[in-house]
Amino acid sequence: MAVPPSFGLSDIVHLNVGGTRFSTSKQTLTWIPDSFFTALLSNRIASHRDEIGALFIDRDPKLFSIILNYLRTKDIDLKNVDLRTLRHEAEYYGITPLVKRLMLCEDLTQSSCGDVLFYGYLPPPSIPLQEPATVASNVGDVSVHGRIPTNNVNSRVDVPSTSQSATPGTSSNHSNSGQQNHKGVLGSHIRNSSLDYRIQQKGLPHSRTSSLDLRHVRNNSADLNKLYKNDISLVFGPQQVSSWVDPLRVQIIKAHHNWIVIAYAHFITCYRLKDSSGWQHAFTSPHIESVIERVAITSKLSTSGDVKMVAISYGNQVRLWSISANGMKTNIGTFNLNVRVEYLFFIGSQLVALSPTDKIGVWHAMTHHWQIQDVVPILSFDTAGSFLLLGCNNGSIYYIDMEKFPLRMKDNDLLVTELYRDPNYDPITAISVYLTPKTSVCGNWIEIAYGTKSGSVRVIVQHPETVGHGPQLFQTFTVHQSSVTKVTLSEKYLVSVCSEYNHVRSWAVTRFRGMISTQPGSTPEASFKIVSLEAIESCISYNAGNDFGPFGEQDDEQVFVQKVVPETDQLFVRLASNGKRVCVIKSVDGSIISSFYVHECEGSSRMGSRPRRFIFTGHSNGTIQMWDLTTALEPSFSSTQNVSGGPTPEELWKLLDQCDLSNSHSSTPCISPCPSLISTGPSIKTSNVLFLNQSQNTDATPGPGSQV
Repeated sequence: MAVPPSFGLSDIVHLNVGGTRFSTSKQTLTWIPDSFFTALLSNRIASHRDEIGALFIDRDPKLFSIILNYLRTKDIDLKNVDLRTLRHEAEYYGITPLVKRLMLCEDLTQSSCGDVLFYGYLPPPSIPLQEPATVASNVGDVSVHGRIPTNNVNSRVDVPSTSQSATPGTSSNHSNSGQQNHKGVLGSHIRNSSLDYRIQQKGLPHSRTSSLDLRHVRNNSADLNKLYKNDISLVFGPQQVSSWVDPLRVQIIKAHHNWIVIAYAHFITCYRLKDSSGWQHAFTSPHIESVIERVAITSKLSTSGDVKMVAISYGNQVRLWSISANGMKTNIGTFNLNVRVEYLFFIGSQLVALSPTDKIGVWHAMTHHWQIQDVVPILSFDTAGSFLLLGCNNGSIYYIDMEKFPLRMKDNDLLVTELYRDPNYDPITAISVYLTPKTSVCGNWIEIAYGTKSGSVRVIVQHPETVGHGPQLFQTFTVHQSSVTKVTLSEKYLVSVCSEYNHVRSWAVTRFRGMISTQPGSTPEASFKIVSLEAIESCISYNAGNDFGPFGEQDDEQVFVQKVVPETDQLFVRLASNGKRVCVIKSVDGSIISSFYVHECEGSSRMGSRPRRFIFTGHSNGTIQMWDLTTALEPSFSSTQNVSGGPTPEELWKLLDQCDLSNSHSSTPCISPCPSLISTGPSIKTSNVLFLNQSQNTDATPGPGSQV
């Protein structure tokens, strides 16, 4: 058969893609410039041929056939095609027009306004200036039993700043003149970038229309951080930047009533919720030289009137501020626990700082008295009313009644009382207290569930009529083979979590007249895992800002929030009772979720208003996004969720694609790559990788419905 002069035999290209042979023309493969095929056919990249001389390409033949049809017809059939996988192949072959169209198709399912659960957005704040040296010198360390009078000359009072508010679904940003001047030095802020002065210095292109700009990375805040750290490491070495923390990356979020506090690396900001104007900025701390590790807030103090208090800790230091109703900020002081603070929280008007070693520090709002006391090394704690319960490594449970705080300087010791001792003297690694509602029939029935280092879960109870005899052992469960890390006892369920990849066991609790009953007793409810992989070099505040729960009141439905990998823009919300999926939270701007917190805000003063539960997510670009968990928990919304439980194997695979899971211990020397070429994903701890390898080595292959 004669061949037309314009189309010779040399123009026919034979390809072997993954064992499947294709034949096409050179013009079809090369009409898009600077692609994989133009480089292959011009011998700019190495090529291999099979036994019949066809060019071999080690890729998926099914996806290649779709791409080849696009090159032939400039059309494509997207039925039964995974857009992400196809885009990945198109990027490999360098088919730029197809990649742009596929990215646009993916963006059609996403919106900066979020889905039906997206409730609001707070823009990143301006980085505050450092305190003047004169002010910093006035804030002295308060030693043990130090007293700060209310008219202390060392206290610093700040005038109210212009508030910034964000109504549900909208945002606005107003700062005082000092912040504006500082912001002007750094340059204007772009929503998807945490430090814009880095962009100016490095001259990197930026585009808000990410779907049409192949050079743009959606998580450019984290990517710029890596570029910055890589450049610094080239000059000073990797050890100098290992402790560097992005100043606008949200580290911790805490809330109390209608107030939230956001902790960044070197400063904190507070917002309050008002009925009509939404979330308004209330307070920004000065720049702190050390990295903030813990934060606490309380918004209702009966002894101090309408005054809010917020505290931070870094190392063994605790710093405390008060915020009045009119926006006046008072620097109360800096206190020293003498050891590193692991837990920081309020019980009523008292600020409590705990150390796992053997110390507890308490500051009383009425007496302004800071007190430190040595205790048995603490492994767990819980609060109930004015009581603080401590689970210790000697197998005992102690309690402190904060209402009996010593009021005289000579009363140096807190009243620490032993409440119960484990029969096997097993260290108490988790504890939960449940106070039954007081009725006309009986008073408060105290129920305590605790977990031990050996994996046992026990329930002890104290009847109102037998208060003098102490709690009695009620039930024991020995289902865990590892140390219990969490336990919670609610009105309907007992939930425990062990250290074996956050394995959860739950039991349905039977009650009679509000009190726990043995007829028919606690029955097993569910068994599942909340897999949450940790980075090797995570920030010291990572666990405080990414605690997976359970969250919720003890008389309401409680939830776990599962963050599968450290650097991700997705969270899986699951019921604590059975592990079923409630919803999936996905960042509206594609930024990495660096911390999260679940909190129920009080309803407004309007008639018929009710409290609503929110998930607050802090992001790597400094923003705060809010999600309506109350709507997600409604039965009408839950019925629309087709997938139950945690991530499916397909979802888990996509999430793990963002991380470096290598745990090779090969002794063969290798050349370390340039820091700029190192994988952008975080390295996962070896213990986490062992779990993944164990899952791969199982005989039974997980089906589509398998959950982790």
